[in-house]
Amino acid sequence: MASLFFGGRGEAVEAFPPLSVLTHGGKPVLLMLADQFCNAIGVLQQCGPPASFSNIQTAINKDQPANPTEEYAQLFAALIARTAKDIDVLIDSLPSEESTAALQAASLYKLEEENHEAATCLEDVVYRGDMLLEKIQSALADIAQSQLKTRSGTHSQSVPDS
Repeated sequence: MASLFFGGRGEAVEAFPPLSVLTHGGKPVLLMLADQFCNAIGVLQQCGPPASFSNIQTAINKDQPANPTEEYAQLFAALIARTAKDIDVLIDSLPSEESTAALQAASLYKLEEENHEAATCLEDVVYRGDMLLEKIQSALADIAQSQLKTRSGTHSQSVPDS
C-alpha cells in the first residue's frame, strides 16, 4: 500500500517510489525513520527548555526537577542511528546497476554448476561412508562370532564329561 501526500499543486504524489522485491522491507523502515524523527521533534518541543528572548522577560524556575530530555535524546538518537543502519543494509543489498539479465543468468548457471559438483562430491562421500559402514559391520560380526566360539569352547572345556 503506497503512502500518499499532496504535492504543491494539489495532486496526490506517492511518498516512496515502488521498491523491488529485494527491498520490500524498505518502505516500513523508511516510515519508521520518519516516525522516529517526528517523535523526536515532538519530545523536543514538549520537554525542551524555553528559549529566552531579549524583548520578553520570563521567570524560569532554576530549581525544576531533572528533565528527562537527556534520556529521550539518547533514546531517539539510538533509534534513529539503528534505523539509518538498517536502511544502509537495505541499500547495500540492492543489485548494482551493472547487473543485467545476461549477467544474472550467467551467475545462476555458475551456481547451478557448483551445486551439481557439490552434489556429486556428496554422493561420493556417502558411497564411501556406506562402504566403510559395511566393513565395520562385517568386522563386528566376525568379532562377535569369534567371541561366541571362544565362549562355547570355554564352556565345553569346563563341563566334565560324564
